[in-house]
Amino acid sequence: MAGFKQGMRYRILILAVAVVFLFCADGARVLYLQVVKHDDLAAKAESQQLSDTEVKAMRGTIYDSDGNILAQSATVWNIFIDPSNIKKEETRTTVVDGLANFLEFDEKEKKQLYKDSQKKTKYVVVAKQVENSVKEKIAKYSADHLLGNIIGTEQTTRRYYPYDNFASSVLGFTGGDNQGLSGLEAYYNKELSGTNGRIITVKDANSNRLPTDYETSIDAIDGNSLVLTINQPIQYYLEKGLKEALNEYQCKGTYGIVMNCNTGAVLAMASMPDYNCNEPYKITYSKYKKDIQKEKTKKDKAKKESEYVQNQWRNFTVNDTYVPGSVFKTFMASAALEENVVNLDTTYTCTGGIQVDQYWMKCHYHAGHGTQTLTQGLENSCNPFFITIGQKLGAHNYFKYFDAFGFTQTTGIDLPGEATPQYYPEDQYGIVELSSASFGQTNSLTPIQVATGMCAIANGGTLIKPYIVAEIKDANGNTIKKTEKKEIRRVISEDTSEKVRGMMKSVVENGTGKNGYVAGYRVGGKTGTSTKLGESKPGEKDKYIVSFAAIAPADKPEIVVLVLADEPNVDLGGGALCAPIAAQVTEQAMQVYGIEPKYDDSEIREQSVAVPSVIGGTAENAKKIIKESNLKYIVSGSGDAVVDQSPSAGSMIPKNGIVVLFTDKDKKTKVKVPDFTGLTISEATNTAAGKNLNIKIGGNSLTDENVVAYSQSVQKDTEVEEGTVIDVSFKSTKSVLD
Repeated sequence: MAGFKQGMRYRILILAVAVVFLFCADGARVLYLQVVKHDDLAAKAESQQLSDTEVKAMRGTIYDSDGNILAQSATVWNIFIDPSNIKKEETRTTVVDGLANFLEFDEKEKKQLYKDSQKKTKYVVVAKQVENSVKEKIAKYSADHLLGNIIGTEQTTRRYYPYDNFASSVLGFTGGDNQGLSGLEAYYNKELSGTNGRIITVKDANSNRLPTDYETSIDAIDGNSLVLTINQPIQYYLEKGLKEALNEYQCKGTYGIVMNCNTGAVLAMASMPDYNCNEPYKITYSKYKKDIQKEKTKKDKAKKESEYVQNQWRNFTVNDTYVPGSVFKTFMASAALEENVVNLDTTYTCTGGIQVDQYWMKCHYHAGHGTQTLTQGLENSCNPFFITIGQKLGAHNYFKYFDAFGFTQTTGIDLPGEATPQYYPEDQYGIVELSSASFGQTNSLTPIQVATGMCAIANGGTLIKPYIVAEIKDANGNTIKKTEKKEIRRVISEDTSEKVRGMMKSVVENGTGKNGYVAGYRVGGKTGTSTKLGESKPGEKDKYIVSFAAIAPADKPEIVVLVLADEPNVDLGGGALCAPIAAQVTEQAMQVYGIEPKYDDSEIREQSVAVPSVIGGTAENAKKIIKESNLKYIVSGSGDAVVDQSPSAGSMIPKNGIVVLFTDKDKKTKVKVPDFTGLTISEATNTAAGKNLNIKIGGNSLTDENVVAYSQSVQKDTEVEEGTVIDVSFKSTKSVLD
């Protein structure tokens, strides 16, 4: 009996130990779950009970200097389905047919949607960035067919560029996730992006969302907006001119910058070929398209297309360097005048070349320019003259001004990927290197560096920092940052600046830059050509990049214009290819700045006169008034009174221009506009008169020698009323590779 009791006690003890052990184990497990694994389990429970949806912040808007929208975001929607809630094949068909219809899917896309609807998952995106009008139709369809637990929508944003290609190399574009990938969109991505919000909703046991009573939301904070220094009219004319030159001369590229020389603000900037910001992966340049088609295999075509797409994205004016050529002679003249190694009376006799060590360095005019003053040397872009100037200046002083003009470092402009200049350091200048550098060869600079340096010459001698964003504003329109003018250093004196500006003015009036002339404004300029050494294949002619730099007005500058043409298919210099573009842009910029033209006596003689108003009077009296205004008339109709006239009263037409007087209400004669391209000024004037049309002469009208029309405001064969004024621009075809 005693043994039985002892066994029972032993068994009870074991049972008690087991119970205690189990309680301890359970306690430890509870402690582990509640303390150690608390955060993980809480998150898991929350994910099963809560739906957390991110609400994209609206990306900030980009404006031009006048408040026009260049880039903005709008609300769009992602469409998704929950295949796990599709219980019947009939329901699946309803979902697939409805979505395919509203989303305009083709058969292949519809089959994929059907496959997606069979997946063992709760979330499949079927369309991204759908417009609100389509989303509303889908939402109504879903409600009508009780598909609310199957078809869902998510709010997101999409970037729009209202003007497509306009300023594309500056603006850049965004990717599918609304992150900036290029241009200002990339550089200012953090400021533009904003902070995303959230919508947190409770889910039921089947993971379906409960009514909005259980919903919590955190508002998104929209991104900041940018106000640019870009002026729309100036940018338009720059792009127009560059695109015309690109296509006419089948260039590798054409590039341009317009800057306010007194503040550093970039008024226009473009690189051609450009692209549509809304379709950045689409090839736009016809030459590129032809090159791609020449490739034989699909792989090679794709490789070439990828290369050209990336070329279109590049902003050459900032991202690449080039040898500036003879435009650099303006900086050499500035340095030499500042150091008093030359003056305006200094002369040099050019014989067509100069011996430098064992090299014979040629002038572009092989016969030689003869004896010239410093100003004439710049007018003629004489290489030997500037080689001697460089030698007088010496390597130390040369490099001192090279550095002072900002050519040894990047400008710091607020755009991505600014290239680093390539140059010889001071201790590597021998007589050959110095001589070559003195007429703009040897060193490679970015266009934005050259334009910024030119601003220092134009504004009285101070180097300033370029910028393209004037203001940053928050989502409520409050200015949170404003760019102020930043002076870096004084480079040359005001006296030297004035002298060089005068020399540049003479280049346009008497030298290689005549196509930069704009009537009523004193424009200074300098042409340039540089050989792209090492880029020509054996048997090919040399490849060039040609350019023209302008300042206007030369007596009190407001702007600097730099235009470049890369590898044109003709042997013409910057005076023929680039100066006409600069002239058109300059004329537009002067109007934007409200600077009235000041005509000299010769220009006044060529200027237009205002058409008087003669409507309502007798035809005989109208004839008299027209004649007294130094104009000609044509009467159209058989009535006694003038019922209409063309051009209208107040229009400006050339002296001896034609005014058509209509004496019958319904009788207005129309004529086809002729093609003025290639005609001289006198030929174009006579051609217009033969059609009873008027032309307004623009561009280079300093001389009729080698001057022909290259652009007209109304396309050929367009029907217009008799008396209409056609703007025709002229340029000289006589040019040198200087």
